[in-house]
Amino acid sequence: MGRHTGPVCRLCRREGEKLYLKGDRCNSGKCSLERRDRPPGMHNWRRSKLSDYGQRLREKQKVKRYYGLYERQFKRFYEMATKQQGNTGENLMVLLERRLDNVLRRGGLAYSHAQARQFIGHGHILVNGKKVDLPSYLVKQGDVIRVIDKPGSLKLVKEIAEKHAVTLPSWLERKPEPLELKVVQLPVRNEVQIDIKETLIVEFCSR
Repeated sequence: MGRHTGPVCRLCRREGEKLYLKGDRCNSGKCSLERRDRPPGMHNWRRSKLSDYGQRLREKQKVKRYYGLYERQFKRFYEMATKQQGNTGENLMVLLERRLDNVLRRGGLAYSHAQARQFIGHGHILVNGKKVDLPSYLVKQGDVIRVIDKPGSLKLVKEIAEKHAVTLPSWLERKPEPLELKVVQLPVRNEVQIDIKETLIVEFCSR
C-alpha cells in the first residue's frame, strides 16, 4: 500500500478531529492533527461558526470519509437503515460497522479501510470459506473471516496483525492460528470508534 498524502491530513484538520484515514499513523506522534491543529497556509486561521445546515452536512461528510463511501453508497446504506425497525441513525452506524472492510480494520488485519478494501478486492479474503470481493459485504453473527491460503497473502496479513495492536470490539473475536476473525454478535452503536452525531445525519437526509 502506498502512503496517503497531504490532502488526507487536511481533512482531519478541517474536521478538528481524527478520522483515522491514515490507519495506524493516526495513533502515533506522526499524526498531522497532533502536530498542527489548523489547515495549511501562512495566514491566520479561525474556525467560523457553522450554520445548522453546515453542522448536519459536516456529520454526513465525516461518516462518508471515515468509511470511504461515495454518495450513492451512502444513500444505499441510509435507505437500508430507514427500512429497519428502531432508530434510523443507530441503524445506519451499525450497518456501516458491519461492512467487511471495516471488520478487517477493527479486527487488526488491515491498517486502514483503504488497505482492507484492497485486500478484499484482490481476492485475499474468505468469509465462511468462500471468497468475497465486495468491501460492502455485510457480515452476520457467526461469520468467520479468514485470509486465503496463499503464502504471500498469509504472510502480509500476519505481519500486520502482529504489528497493528488494536483493542477488539466485543462483537469480534480473533484467533492467531489459523488467523481468523469471528463475528460473535452484531455490533452495537456505542462501540463505533468515530465520534458522530447521527441524529444530525438523519435530519440532513430527511429534510
